Amino acid sequence: MSGKLYVCATPIGNLADVSPRLLATLKEVDFVAAEDTRHSAKLLHHFSLHTPLISYHKHSGKAKHAQVLAALSAGKHIALISDAGMPGICDPGEELIRDAIAQGTEVTVIPGPMAAIAALAIAGLPTARFAFEGFLPRGRTDRRSVLGKLQYEERTLIFYEAPHRLAETLADLLEMFGERPAAVVRELTKVYEKVERGSLSSLLASARHEPVRGEIVLVVGGAEVGDTSSDLDGEEVVARLLAKGLSPAQAARHAAQVCALPRAELYALAVARGAQMQKK
Repeated sequence: MSGKLYVCATPIGNLADVSPRLLATLKEVDFVAAEDTRHSAKLLHHFSLHTPLISYHKHSGKAKHAQVLAALSAGKHIALISDAGMPGICDPGEELIRDAIAQGTEVTVIPGPMAAIAALAIAGLPTARFAFEGFLPRGRTDRRSVLGKLQYEERTLIFYEAPHRLAETLADLLEMFGERPAAVVRELTKVYEKVERGSLSSLLASARHEPVRGEIVLVVGGAEVGDTSSDLDGEEVVARLLAKGLSPAQAARHAAQVCALPRAELYALAVARGAQMQKK
């Protein structure tokens, strides 16, 4: 008889957020597969749990992956946990969950904290429709490429970001999106939890003025309704980008990601429109 994989959310900072159901699950399973066994050992020790820990992280390799799947097939019950929050969300557990389902293992969830949803709830921005984008690329070129594809997204956007890259990301967001309402949420549920709400430009000024520490969730308002690439032709797209301060080359590059026109044609439109704007 096949075992069961329990996908268990763990606290993102405050151990008081542990649920009785999570504790019961961690106690009853045969193993706990943890992203960092040293970190998770502290959680188990705090609640006097002695369930064996095995490591499962992005560097575990195919052998460990196969070992966990084999244990499930052999009838072992395993709890999957990450360092904090929900496994499988921006987390190496995603592949294990998918393959466990594929081999016929029952997969269930022990719900709990998730930083992205917690941040959205207190950001003060629209919550009816949102898109979670995880971590943006570290390199500026790749990061701006991703943001270019999100310029006309009307849903509220949620990102994870490292504190030392926050100012760079806010600068790119401001340049490519223009002024938007946003919130920088850090150290959720911890002693120094802080939410800073405002425009992208004010948040950028703050990030540049004082060092930012801790784990960051960045929540950004979506594009205004109707301000979508599907409603605009190439000339209108480059005009809006130029109005936001982008150069003709930058406007053409970003417009090419959301329009069907060739980049060279968009560049010509941007140069012509830029010349018109200078005459006014």
